[in-house]
Amino acid sequence: MQENSPPTVCLNSRAVRRIREDKKLTQLYVAKVVGVTTDTISRWENNRYPSMKTANALRLAEALEVPLEEILQRDEDDSQKKPKSWFLMRLPKLLILFFVLLIVIVVSAFFYHRQMVLQTSVFATRSLPRYAAPGTVIPVRIQLRTEEENNGFILRESFPLGWKIIESYPPPSSLDNEKGVVRWISKRGDSGFFITYLVRVDSMAKLQGETYFRGSVIAAPDRRMSPKPVDGDRVIKIYPFLWADQNGDSQIDDKEMLEASKVAEEMKNVHLDWNLLQSIWDAGSYAYDAEAQTFVPAPK
Repeated sequence: MQENSPPTVCLNSRAVRRIREDKKLTQLYVAKVVGVTTDTISRWENNRYPSMKTANALRLAEALEVPLEEILQRDEDDSQKKPKSWFLMRLPKLLILFFVLLIVIVVSAFFYHRQMVLQTSVFATRSLPRYAAPGTVIPVRIQLRTEEENNGFILRESFPLGWKIIESYPPPSSLDNEKGVVRWISKRGDSGFFITYLVRVDSMAKLQGETYFRGSVIAAPDRRMSPKPVDGDRVIKIYPFLWADQNGDSQIDDKEMLEASKVAEEMKNVHLDWNLLQSIWDAGSYAYDAEAQTFVPAPK
């Protein structure tokens, strides 16, 4: 053992203390045999010097009357201590924390995706004329589009106070012309269709002003979903121009007439005054009768 021993060895402090106490040996006795102080023996037993000179270890073994191997750290002791390292001791807790966080992320992603699908399953886009004159009737179109099958929708539309809806297709589920609120509840599951209505402008509306429409749509019947605002046009200007007159020049040219015909086709289920529009187109221009609050052809 001495010939092949390294210059230092790792002492098993617990074994040293146990053997000394089992043999009823005092620290003073062991210290005298080894040739060190009792303080050194105490440090060895408390693992303050985990390594020591081989010569001292041999003398310590002789003092304890045991083979050297019994007071040295063994390979299996090291292997047993390794799993007790900080990381390995906490590995189960770390794994549990990891899986908890993973579950939270997966669940959050699921509900976020579900919320996005619910919020975007139906879309509404409003189309308004650029101009509206006091006391006249203008067309409003709201196109509904869906990305997937649904059980219908609820559309809520708010129009300016003092304005009156006079006709709608489909008929509204509720209408309050005093408060300017109308609702449609539809069970249709089509991928795209129009809600159209005719609204009469407040006869007291001030010229050269502007007013606003707003609305929201929600897929029915799940009330947990967040309403989605109606996109598209929101602002309309109060000027003495016909709804089909896009540039406000008191004329309906061929391009504007073509656009108006598309609007009339989309609003075929309500009574849009197409005859008036055609007579103005034939005349070449028109004028707004402020007293009668209507438009009249004005030949050039």
